[in-house]
Amino acid sequence: MTAITLLDGAIGQELVRRTEDRATPLWSTQVMIDRPGLVGEVHADYFRAGATVATTNTYALHRSRLIRVGLQDRLAELVEVALEQAGRARDTHGGRVAGALGPLLASYRPDLKPDPVDAARQYADLVALMRDRVDVFLIETVSSLLEAEGTLSGTRGCGKPVWLALSVMDEDGTRLRSGEPLADIAQLLQDFRPDALLINCCRPEAVPAAVEILAGFGKPFGAYANGFTRISEGFLTDAPTVDALERRTDLDPGTYADHAMGWVAQGATIVGGCCEIGPAHIRELATRLQTAGHHIV
Repeated sequence: MTAITLLDGAIGQELVRRTEDRATPLWSTQVMIDRPGLVGEVHADYFRAGATVATTNTYALHRSRLIRVGLQDRLAELVEVALEQAGRARDTHGGRVAGALGPLLASYRPDLKPDPVDAARQYADLVALMRDRVDVFLIETVSSLLEAEGTLSGTRGCGKPVWLALSVMDEDGTRLRSGEPLADIAQLLQDFRPDALLINCCRPEAVPAAVEILAGFGKPFGAYANGFTRISEGFLTDAPTVDALERRTDLDPGTYADHAMGWVAQGATIVGGCCEIGPAHIRELATRLQTAGHHIV
């Protein structure tokens, strides 16, 4: 059968859940200051569940975000903590480390329109800190063509595979969250040639239409969806906190695996989970893949 890369699930969201602390705009970054070992525990739990990739807890590590709380000078230190914890889990359990590169300013906010030249410089700085310690770069939750241009520019020539994960509208998987047609990513794919394409951090119901489009680009593709009811207006503000989002109660591990196996049936070879998708979901998905005769790599 097919060789499938099984990603992990939520990292930041899982860390916030396990600390049971009051939500702050720092999200899981605070955990690396207070309890760095917890990051490694989350990575280890995903590997034990069957994942073959540890995604670094670097999604929100940008000077443009840290400056809000006066931690911009600790960027390199925090990146080091994230790399160490993911690398240690990989070395113990086997697999790969994906260096996460999240949006510069905020998730699901294409209206902020980050300058692609400035974005490329900031991403290149992060790539320089991470490239010797990761196996692949995972650009996450890209909500517009402008965001894609900046991130892809910043990873050009990094010497590692680059996976581009795009976030589509929950109600229309054929469009990026900016409203732009997902198919319009074609020119940037030609210009920058990322190694794989994914859909992430949207409702799983939006994924089939999106991966059908990705399948036409001739690259490895896949998806990892979230478990939110919707992206609330309260979250689409400056420095939001996770408690502005509501977790679905109808997306248990079996139901999520049903969705993901449907993506595999469409040709996806990279699957996993995003926010609110935890180790139990990944364990169930690993079981389903193996039962269906797929080889997890």
